[in-house]
Amino acid sequence: MGDAGELKELPLKHLHESAGARFGGFVGWSMPITYPAGVMKEHLHTREHAGLFDISHMRLFDLEGPDAEKLLARACPLDPAQLGTGQSKLTLLLNDTAGILDDLIVTRLGPARFKVVANAGNAESDEAHLRELAKGHDCAIEPLDRVFLALQGPAAEAVLKDCGLDLSHLYFMQGFEPREGWFASRSGYTGEDGFELAMPVADATEMAEKLLADERVMWIGLAARDSLRLEAGLCLHGQDITADITPVEAALLWTIPKELRDGGTYVGSQALVAARATGASRKRVGLMPEGRQPVRAGTPLVDSSGGPAGQITSGGFGPSAGAPVAMGYVQTDLIKAEAELFAEVRGNRIPVRIHPLPFTPHHYRKG
Repeated sequence: MGDAGELKELPLKHLHESAGARFGGFVGWSMPITYPAGVMKEHLHTREHAGLFDISHMRLFDLEGPDAEKLLARACPLDPAQLGTGQSKLTLLLNDTAGILDDLIVTRLGPARFKVVANAGNAESDEAHLRELAKGHDCAIEPLDRVFLALQGPAAEAVLKDCGLDLSHLYFMQGFEPREGWFASRSGYTGEDGFELAMPVADATEMAEKLLADERVMWIGLAARDSLRLEAGLCLHGQDITADITPVEAALLWTIPKELRDGGTYVGSQALVAARATGASRKRVGLMPEGRQPVRAGTPLVDSSGGPAGQITSGGFGPSAGAPVAMGYVQTDLIKAEAELFAEVRGNRIPVRIHPLPFTPHHYRKG
């Protein structure tokens, strides 16, 4: 990633420093990896109380104009007309071969206005891709300069209410603008009930300090964010999903409305139809290694005769699962045959078994 001087810095860096954060590089940003409590306590605190994550490296866009729906329907396997005001949807940006350029959350804010949340590492390429598709459309694309915070865990709703922000009317995958320049949604990347709040930089220090003054709230770093989302079976773009992986292989067809799985006018539609017809030669699955040793991303998987079987894309110890957990791609014929699988770690073969996702139950507040 290069030295720290090349990395973008979070607007709330001063708060993380005063909390004793240990920083590291992540997709071009200097990010808090852990705090003094450590990854295990941070992870469990989020599951039991409320964890505060600074996710300002992610990018929000406003899409506004008479052709905003048309642009989104071209860019994503999504029917924006089906989204009611205040409704959010996980969707994908695909390339011509139906590879996943990014996963996005799209929220309708008005008849011709949408909020789009993109992953940090893809923000610039996503914007360029959308601007290219927007040519000839009456739709403005505005990247927003916001501090973005996620408050996740069973106490999140009560904490926000005590801070003067009552979001109890929201259900999972709903969003709105509670104040001028703010955006709030009930979603998250941990499997827990929780919220994501975007606000102007000028409002952010006060809001973060107000949240942290509550004893139920603790800063959570990128390391625990990773273990939480892995237990929840959620993909990280650049690892579990990439531009070389289709939604069929990634087990993400559920994000695509049924009528659009058989074609449409969105980028990659014909390739997706072909990929479904052919069937995937590999599939993303949950994996649980035997014993206590975690298996990490990039670890090859082999079958009982030592032949290639797939690869781990995310792996580590799951504090709530109480065991090592992983995700990866396994050859479909071996999945069907319920073949024995092994992770090759430094010359040793660790038995792994396919495990349903998620590893820990989701606690989203659905209507």
